[in-house]
Amino acid sequence: MRLTKDEILSLEKGYRTNLVNSVAGFKSANLVGTVTPEGDTNLAIFSSVIHAGSNPPLLGMLFRPVTVARHTYENIKATGVFTLNHVSREMFKAAHQTSARYPDGVSEFEAAGHTPWYSGNIAAPYVAGAEVKIGLKFVEEAEIKANGTLFMVGEIIELLLPDGVVAPDGYIDIEKAGTVAISGLDSYHTTERLARLTYAKPDRLPEPL
Repeated sequence: MRLTKDEILSLEKGYRTNLVNSVAGFKSANLVGTVTPEGDTNLAIFSSVIHAGSNPPLLGMLFRPVTVARHTYENIKATGVFTLNHVSREMFKAAHQTSARYPDGVSEFEAAGHTPWYSGNIAAPYVAGAEVKIGLKFVEEAEIKANGTLFMVGEIIELLLPDGVVAPDGYIDIEKAGTVAISGLDSYHTTERLARLTYAKPDRLPEPL
């Protein structure tokens, strides 16, 4: 199959959405936990979280245009904090359920069968069943003018990790923690590591660590 831009744009909407969303490959699977200023919880699955820097420790994620209500975005802007919770093998179906369009006033925690948990260091709720939990504060956002989406950057203020998943060099073995990946909009995957490789240099080939 070969498709030009014009041919892609002429495709039926659902087909085009699945095609373009899956062509990027495997993506991270995170539940984003937020809270309103009044204390009402919200939970939503995101597959757009990426590393944005290590000093300070930053992560970024993409939001669709805020031309309609985006509760996660609104809560982050109102409170300044949010959590990221890795989706695991045991919880992926319940995680996917958070993408349903529940009415205002309904918490996805309760509706999708998740339990909120608070560390005491951040106002936003974590998912109790998540093995890898990340607390963040809002830093900045930028608009992608080509389509009106927003790229938000958050600074990590705490990490909660299970024992035995952090290597001596700081590498987090998320496969050992049970983290799954997403492709497209609705396909969930477990992973199998091929190898960790030595730092690439021009004068030698990488070797397994």
